[in-house]
Amino acid sequence: MRAPKWRQSAQYLFMAPYAASFACFIVLPFVVALVLSFMQFDLTARDSIRFVGFANFAEALRDEYFMRAVKVTFVFVALMVPALIAGSLALALGLQSMRYGRNGVRALLFLPGMLNVAVAAILWQWFYNTEFGLFNYFVLKMGFDRIPWLADRMLAMPSIVVMSLWWTVGGATIILLAGLQQIPRQLFEAAAIDGANRWQTLRSVTLPMLRPVLLFVTVIHTIGAFQVFGQPYLMTRGGPELSTRGVVQYIYETAFNNYRLGYAASMSWLLFAIIAAFSILQYRVLRGSNS
Repeated sequence: MRAPKWRQSAQYLFMAPYAASFACFIVLPFVVALVLSFMQFDLTARDSIRFVGFANFAEALRDEYFMRAVKVTFVFVALMVPALIAGSLALALGLQSMRYGRNGVRALLFLPGMLNVAVAAILWQWFYNTEFGLFNYFVLKMGFDRIPWLADRMLAMPSIVVMSLWWTVGGATIILLAGLQQIPRQLFEAAAIDGANRWQTLRSVTLPMLRPVLLFVTVIHTIGAFQVFGQPYLMTRGGPELSTRGVVQYIYETAFNNYRLGYAASMSWLLFAIIAAFSILQYRVLRGSNS
């Protein structure tokens, strides 16, 4: 017996609120950004709004500051992602081997990730403060001079990476720990019977079985690293000497400080292309090594 028509259409009614919000906050901005990227849309000279084709993209590729921001973003990704994957994998393996207190340690690791980026950045600004920061307090106690963690162009980016690791490593650790707990125990027992040591078991059993989860964590956090904004903007404002100003911050300043919305939209699409290329590359490399 078929259900009444109103029951058949009820599923669409339940989906309607989400579909409407998805269209308003995802699809519409997507389309608007695409249109803007092909236009000269300067709010300081609204009479000059016109279609310019690929001129914005060509200008971005010639823009010294944009290319410098791209370089800074790549530096952050190169420092952040490998350290995050290695650190979270080590923590997950450590948690997996714990017999007691695992839930407490897991909660402590995940706790920083529950903080808003503004709260975390302000907290670490105090840690890094040259005059009265917590880290320099211990540095002085050990008899060394104060270290300008955020004022030195060579130290600013590594300092932001350390803060970002503290903020995000807990979430990645929990995901990898969940993946480890899904590996059948029989595989480890078989490896032990064959005489495999811990390193051989890790290399031949754990990592191959964990590869899909590692792929997910790597791709997700690479995308997040390319979109870094809150930490450098709040902690250094992109300084010193623009050494921590990434692409997203440059796009933000171009759009909302210089009011060049069309040019900012074109740079956003270039960033999207970079992220998509890296995501596809990572997916193929990690999936290919699994075959």
